[in-house]
Amino acid sequence: MTKREDGKETRRRLLSAACEVFAQHGYRQARVADICHRAGANVASVNYYFGDKTSLYKEAWQHALQDINESIFSESDADSDQDRLRAHIRTLIRNFSADSDLGRFSRLYLMEMVHPTGLIQDAWHDIIEPNRRRLHMIIRGILGKDADDLDVRFCELSIVNQCRMFVTVKRDDLEYMLGAPLSPELIERLAGHIADFSLAGIKALGRQRPGRVGR
Repeated sequence: MTKREDGKETRRRLLSAACEVFAQHGYRQARVADICHRAGANVASVNYYFGDKTSLYKEAWQHALQDINESIFSESDADSDQDRLRAHIRTLIRNFSADSDLGRFSRLYLMEMVHPTGLIQDAWHDIIEPNRRRLHMIIRGILGKDADDLDVRFCELSIVNQCRMFVTVKRDDLEYMLGAPLSPELIERLAGHIADFSLAGIKALGRQRPGRVGR
């Protein structure tokens, strides 16, 4: 019984470490050796419990999803597309910066969106794609219903790349660049800045053709 329980614990540590490493580096750049080092396990244990890196990645997603009981994104009851975009960006940044299961899953989500693997199609279509479509609708509402699909996707990428600093930049480095500790208040202020910056850019793009800017 002890041996079986030890095996469950090793497997759990590997999944937890895999979530962190995949969220930090993405699937392609993540190394199995780094996952094992963080989990305090040997490389052979990945082959034993999961078979290969691909299977570990898929199971890491399921592991991250287990304790997620709330929506990844929420636009609340905002009255306008502009307010919905602000709420979306604010929730996005809160999730990416959270030190919790939700934060871990959100960082995995971001890496998969920026560097798609095609390995988690079920989770992608059930969870991620609906959120993307909702963001596209918000952006289109600001640009105008006749907005070009590529313009909408360009705006999406611009927003995501502003938010991904919480994944790609170390906390110490980010605090150095900001010149202040990354407190909840500073995170909220940064979210507001990104929302203002994004809205200004989307509106400017919409003004390039008459009648394109939504209200």
